[in-house]
Amino acid sequence: MAKKLMKGNEAIGEAAICAGATNYFAYPITPQSEVAEYLSRRLPEVGGVFVQAESEVAVGYMLFGAASTGKRVFTTSSSPGISLMQEALSYMAGAHLPVVLVNIMRGGPGLGGILPAQSDYFQATKGGGHGDYHIIVLAPSSVQEAVDLMILAFDLADKYRTPVMLIGDGMIGQMMESVEFPEQYQTPPSPKEWALTGAVGRKPVVIKSLFLDPIALEKNSLELAKKYEIIKADEVRYELYKVNDKNKLLIFAYGTMARICQTAIDELEEEGIGVGLFRPISLFPFPQKEIYREVIKPNIKALLTVEMSVGQMIEDIERCIVGQKPLGFYGRTGGIVPSPDEVKAAVKKQLGLGK
Repeated sequence: MAKKLMKGNEAIGEAAICAGATNYFAYPITPQSEVAEYLSRRLPEVGGVFVQAESEVAVGYMLFGAASTGKRVFTTSSSPGISLMQEALSYMAGAHLPVVLVNIMRGGPGLGGILPAQSDYFQATKGGGHGDYHIIVLAPSSVQEAVDLMILAFDLADKYRTPVMLIGDGMIGQMMESVEFPEQYQTPPSPKEWALTGAVGRKPVVIKSLFLDPIALEKNSLELAKKYEIIKADEVRYELYKVNDKNKLLIFAYGTMARICQTAIDELEEEGIGVGLFRPISLFPFPQKEIYREVIKPNIKALLTVEMSVGQMIEDIERCIVGQKPLGFYGRTGGIVPSPDEVKAAVKKQLGLGK
């Protein structure tokens, strides 16, 4: 399998094609516009369809309609664009539709700036739109992992009939790394008995999220809740880096921020300071039990969450550790990326080893 040097955004687009997704609807916004630029050239080569909508609001409902036919469909956008899709995203979750969305995050709130950030964590993991729903959220830390998780996202979307979001900061979209793609591209599963196919040879199917009968609406919400409990049990993903019984402190970080923390951990190790990293890959479902299991180990004296935000994932960490160990936070936002030296200083401060 040959390796290719590709920009993250372009690799994400090719990964979707690998997964058999040839129906793409999007609207340009920095720092993810290269996905659309790449797919505008690539999709015609594989018989695919790309529609540039008049707005992100329109994108959301194009996704709803196309997903209803059973096709593998997806979009990519960045922070404010994802905000404009939230109503449709709630509709798609309520209608049990498999859709993949990619958010290459930029700084906010508001229009903010075009530099990388991780400040859409709440939006992705807590629903973002209205009603009792969740979506599966996956966070890659490299371009290769973005490719792998993009392919996985379509499989999970079909398996659970739910929207799935790949979330990465602007760096993951703009950096160039060597990647490998599967030699055999997927053929999407078919037929789907729930999909709209014109009711040829069968009874009509209705796909909707509107239930005027409160009993019917509650039934649908409870079905969704049951689905999310299964997802929580079966789809947790995480990675440990240099976690051992010599660690005094455990860092929590996700995405490309975790890679910066790895560099800091390597350098701290040379100074004789043992630090490990717990990297959540699935932000929903969140690895709650797995985090608690690592935190309660007697050698761990302190904890540190590092984010490119003013602190969002830290709330989930607090929920996991239930006050077992002192938890610190270090973050930068607005497009400023913490350096390994900043992380090292935060670790030493949390351990009481420096200013």
